[in-house]
Amino acid sequence: MRRLFPVTDQTPDSPRDRADREWSLDELADAYAYPALGPDGHWLRANMVSTLDGAAQHDGRSQPISGETDMKIFGTLRALADVVVVGAETVRQEGYRPARAREAFAARREAAGQGPAPAIAVLTARMDLDFSLPLFTSPLVPTLVVTGAAAPADRVAEAVKAGAEVVVAGDGAAVDPARAVRELAGRGLRRQLTEGGPRLLGQFVAADALDELCLTISPMLAAGDAQRISGGPSVTVPHRLAPASVLEEAGFLFTSYRRI
Repeated sequence: MRRLFPVTDQTPDSPRDRADREWSLDELADAYAYPALGPDGHWLRANMVSTLDGAAQHDGRSQPISGETDMKIFGTLRALADVVVVGAETVRQEGYRPARAREAFAARREAAGQGPAPAIAVLTARMDLDFSLPLFTSPLVPTLVVTGAAAPADRVAEAVKAGAEVVVAGDGAAVDPARAVRELAGRGLRRQLTEGGPRLLGQFVAADALDELCLTISPMLAAGDAQRISGGPSVTVPHRLAPASVLEEAGFLFTSYRRI
C-alpha cells in the first residue's frame, strides 16, 4: 500500500508536515492518476463519501458530510476523467451542472489527449430529466444520456433536441451497467468516474464493472436511515479490493482501493 502524507507522521520537521502547507493540485493529480490503459482498455473509478456510521448522505445530499479537502479531491478526480457517470436521481437531487474547464489542469489534459473538461453521462431508464437545465442546454462538452433501447421515444427526442447525445446500453428500458462502460469507452471516454448515487454504484458493483473506489471517510456521525455508498442488488461473493493510498486532513481519511 502506498501511504501518502502518513497519518502517523507527527515529526514537526517532516517535509510532508500538514501544518506547514497544503497539498498542491499537481500532487493530488499524481496521487490519483489513472493507470496506463491499453488500446482497448478502460477504467471505472467511483468517488464517494461516507460518515463513520455509514451514511452516504444527510438530508438527501452528500455535501453536508463533505469538507474543503474532499471537494478539492472531488475537483481533481473530475479533472482527470474523460467522463463523469452519474445516475438520474443524483442529477435531480444534487442539482448537477456541466463540468467546467480548469486552467490548473489544462496542460495535463492536453498532454493526455483530453478535451478541456470531462463530459457528463447520465444513466436513466425512464428519461425523467429536465432537459431545459444547463447540464443539457449549455455544457462545454455535450452531455450524454445513457439509456435502454426501449426508453420512451418522446423523451429520447426531447433529449436530442436539447443537444444531448443519446447512448443505448441495454436491450430493454433499463441500462446494462457493464455495457454502459463499454459503450462510453467505445466513444473514446475510457477514463471514467462515477459519483453515484448509491443505487448506481450498487449496480456497477453487482455487474463487477468497478475498477477502483475512492472513498472519503468523514469524521461525522449521522444516524438516521441514510443510504450506504452502494445499494441495490447484492453480490454472491463480496468483491475484494486492494488498498492503493491513504491521505488524511482535518480528521477526514481519503482512501483509494483498486481491483485485484
